[in-house]
Amino acid sequence: MLFIDFSSAFNTVVPSKLIAKLGDVGICTSICNWIMDFLTNRPQSVRLGNHISSTLILKTGVPQGCVLSPLLYSLFTHECVPWHSSNIFIKYADDTTVVGRISNNDESAYREEIQSLSAWCSMNNLTLNATKTKDLIVDFRKSNSSGSEVERVSSFKFLGVRISEDLSWRLNTSTLVKKGQQCLYFLRRLKKVNLSPMILSNFYSCIIESILTSSITV
Repeated sequence: MLFIDFSSAFNTVVPSKLIAKLGDVGICTSICNWIMDFLTNRPQSVRLGNHISSTLILKTGVPQGCVLSPLLYSLFTHECVPWHSSNIFIKYADDTTVVGRISNNDESAYREEIQSLSAWCSMNNLTLNATKTKDLIVDFRKSNSSGSEVERVSSFKFLGVRISEDLSWRLNTSTLVKKGQQCLYFLRRLKKVNLSPMILSNFYSCIIESILTSSITV
């Protein structure tokens, strides 16, 4: 499994490329024109107290925090799919994971998939962050992406779940228990200030119980 990190993914989306991709999936021209107008020549400045910075005109990217941005990014990358049937892509917003099945010690399909993905990113103004991209594969040599060596790790936090190379739940469970125990400290502090049982119960349900049951559906 290759857990990919893109450098400033939302900020590097090229509006003209995005609009072309939206047209390919059947988005009508009027909506494409509106999105193009929304994304191009956006003024940005920073205010700190009574001081305002000079205005910068943004020509790339989708706005951080905008409810439309994750959808636009997903449409921008919808055509990024695996070439080999032995590989799958798991995509969630700007998180992408390559899962490859290697048979008979033949890793060529997995290697080619990574190189193909790297080439696609280069053509679409996306940059793979080799430092934060991690490889989680048992008995597998380090992967190479765009000439940068990718670190192999024994575990990785994937969308809040700790995945280990032996696919056991021990690490994830111990991590959740430790986090829950840390929150118990605050529950004890709240009890000492004589808060009502209802407030203490709500704190437990919202904070501690939610941690312990966070991976129950996995």
